[in-house]
Amino acid sequence: MPAATSTPSAASADAAAPLPAGGAWAWFATPDRRLLVLSIVLQLALGVLLGHSYDTRVFMGTGYLVGAGQNPYVPQDLSAVFQHVNFDVMTTIGYPPPWPIVLGAVYRGVYAIVPQLLVYNLAIKIPVIAATIGLAYLVAAVLQNLGAQAAACRRAWAFLLFNPLVLYVSAAWGQIDVIVTLFAVAALVLVWAGRWASSAALLALAVCVKPTPLPIVLVVLARLLGRSPRQALRYAAVFAGGIVFFYVIPFPLFGWSIDPILPHGNAHFHMYGALSYITVVRLFRDPILLSEHWWLIGLLWVPALAVGLLFLRRGGGFEDLVRNSAALVLIFFLTRTFLAEPNVVLVLPLVLLLTALGGLDRRILIALWVIPLVFTVFNASPLQLLWVAFPGAMQASLTAVADYHGLLLATKAALVVAWQVTGWWTVVSCLKGGSARRTTPDGLAAWT
Repeated sequence: MPAATSTPSAASADAAAPLPAGGAWAWFATPDRRLLVLSIVLQLALGVLLGHSYDTRVFMGTGYLVGAGQNPYVPQDLSAVFQHVNFDVMTTIGYPPPWPIVLGAVYRGVYAIVPQLLVYNLAIKIPVIAATIGLAYLVAAVLQNLGAQAAACRRAWAFLLFNPLVLYVSAAWGQIDVIVTLFAVAALVLVWAGRWASSAALLALAVCVKPTPLPIVLVVLARLLGRSPRQALRYAAVFAGGIVFFYVIPFPLFGWSIDPILPHGNAHFHMYGALSYITVVRLFRDPILLSEHWWLIGLLWVPALAVGLLFLRRGGGFEDLVRNSAALVLIFFLTRTFLAEPNVVLVLPLVLLLTALGGLDRRILIALWVIPLVFTVFNASPLQLLWVAFPGAMQASLTAVADYHGLLLATKAALVVAWQVTGWWTVVSCLKGGSARRTTPDGLAAWT
């Protein structure tokens, strides 16, 4: 990655950039090939046997529709295509065009040639597995260029290669948050390297894969606005152009009608539950039974982010950029009415960077991945992952779980409270904490 060009004043303010003194980016070398191979084998095994009963089915159906030249946003009965009864009621994909386009390519390159669901299931996971490995190397390289100890870089690399939550929601579940996370972290590094246009385009792609990194856009714009309004305007223009290119253009390019999407523009404000605070509300009352305008609560994240912007750290270091990003993403997650467990992956590498540099308590990092992982168990998510290889066992298990709905809801509500406490603790720690403690740059050493 080319070195950033900066003025002398900017250089003094940016002393903590993830670039060495010579200005050349140093890539992270594999410290142990055996661990890398083990992680790949483990992910492939999880990828072929497991898959979420809803998401995997939708991804498979979307791949067929795109590969066959049809509109993936129109529901169809695809049971005759896949010879599987669970495809009789097809729910359309809720993500922008980039991921459906990838799924279409996977279908044409794999299932159209080898019509076997397990093979197709694994093929869909390959981009996710590759992104997990890429994220591990990117985070380790950032730490290395920030001057962290070699042991800290190695531990961060291994953490992402073997973290149970990351492997669970990516290789096993098949969700794409790790792809979004890789693009978002890379965009932050590109900002710091002075590659504004590349960063804006990559962040636009990340948002068009899944919109969870939107708060990071605000962090970058706030940072640039404080230094050069013109540069911030250019960044915003490139980002907006990227949204048009990745989101809008594919519809006329592939002949997809956008009409089926328009009536569901506020769907995300109507969704509720999972790891959000609404799960606690459900202990007392079903949100749907509230007033007809209850869904306006779904907009709470808008003023919350506005307030968060006022408290962003004004420091010039790269770590402050990471701190602000972690804080604003968490504020977004904590105030939404729906938060899926896979979304938490976006926060982990940001907190991991700060923890490895000694800037955050390691207990925060542990809690941020343990609580969502435990939550999935009581949310019956592991049972739904049996859909590909053991659909009968999955259905029987979910039926049994339904008998304990009240107890499971109470347990999930307790875990959500723990998640909220941990999340806001992290936000305050990021925005109010001191700079990373260079005297103890290996914050992972005590527990890895």
